[in-house]
Amino acid sequence: MPTTNSLILRNGSLLDTRAGAIVGKRDVVVEDGRIAEVSESAAARDGVVEIDLGGKTLMPGLCDAHVHVIASTPNFPQLLTWSPLYTAARASELLRDMIDRGFTTVRDCGGADFGLARAVDEGLLDGPRILYAGHAISQTGGHGDMRGPGENWDECCCCAGLGKIADGVPEVRKACREEIRKGANFIKIMASGGVSSPTDRISSTQFAEEEVAAAVEEAEAAELYVAAHVYTARAANRVLRAGVRSIEHGNLIDEETFDLLKENDAFLVPTMATYQALATEGVEAGMPADMVAKVHDVFEAGKETAAKAYAAGVKMVFGTDLLGSMQRHQLNEFAIRSAFQSPAETIRSATMNAAELFNEVGETGEIIEGARGDMIVLDGDPLADIGVMQDPDRYLKLVVKGGTVMKEALN
Repeated sequence: MPTTNSLILRNGSLLDTRAGAIVGKRDVVVEDGRIAEVSESAAARDGVVEIDLGGKTLMPGLCDAHVHVIASTPNFPQLLTWSPLYTAARASELLRDMIDRGFTTVRDCGGADFGLARAVDEGLLDGPRILYAGHAISQTGGHGDMRGPGENWDECCCCAGLGKIADGVPEVRKACREEIRKGANFIKIMASGGVSSPTDRISSTQFAEEEVAAAVEEAEAAELYVAAHVYTARAANRVLRAGVRSIEHGNLIDEETFDLLKENDAFLVPTMATYQALATEGVEAGMPADMVAKVHDVFEAGKETAAKAYAAGVKMVFGTDLLGSMQRHQLNEFAIRSAFQSPAETIRSATMNAAELFNEVGETGEIIEGARGDMIVLDGDPLADIGVMQDPDRYLKLVVKGGTVMKEALN
């Protein structure tokens, strides 16, 4: 298996994500991790490995805009007792599995940090490139507060965890600045209740408006953006008016929210795969039963809402939010979205739309000159059958990240 980050892929049927079509057979040259040439016949280069794709479908590597790569268990209070070294060791398996499914970039919405991202960048761990928020910012008693009603322990700085508690504008500003100092690619706030937190209700709003505004101001000052965990229209609308760029989940949003998303050029990241998985195997995977019970309030509503949002013209990005052993269902999101999206639109949500949300247009999500050399090869046409995306053991033949072959099964 080549380990160089310079490579020539020949004779691939190129899936153009912008056109939503296979545009013909192309050669793609990657030099120093970037795409240097896309042509019908590229000249050979000295010392550069060549791979003949035999006409198989060549497309950009996939993006998942909502993951938790350290969440080897859905029991978040238990996660808080783990050593960071143990957490990283467990995360390494999840990361390897993600790259083996064709995901070359993921956006971690709470838990991953500069150390884990650096380990992947340096090749110490195999996995997709990680864009990270660091700790998700939560109010006391919010979605990031894992203390039960009778528990009063303080946060432990030496243990792993997905969230950080901050109350009041000064604390929110400081928490955001700390994550920015540690290299965060964006800020994540918990702006409503959620499934996996012990003391809040899904219907609740969280953070005062001035606290949300402070987070947005700090992010924008650093030329970053804020992603907000929300479920209801009431929660979503107030944070969109404050300048939040992406709504995570949004199972219970409404037409007013759709309008605000479009007016503010913001994004919706539904994460339907996680609710399907939690409903069927959440308890078995380790999530407390009382938390799993919350899933049924949002599962069916989420599918209906996502379909309405898409029909209304909301920009949607592929995300899964799967936890623990349920992360193996990552590709199920394609099947769920196929109920209301064409294969081309679903693929765009995991490529071009994700790149736009990440502020990486021209760098991620397309096979064009200057973009990262992140590509996958499929034995089949996903535009004709989205099921090709969902069975990597059978159809996924090559994964290239930054010009380095991460998985190869062409022969």
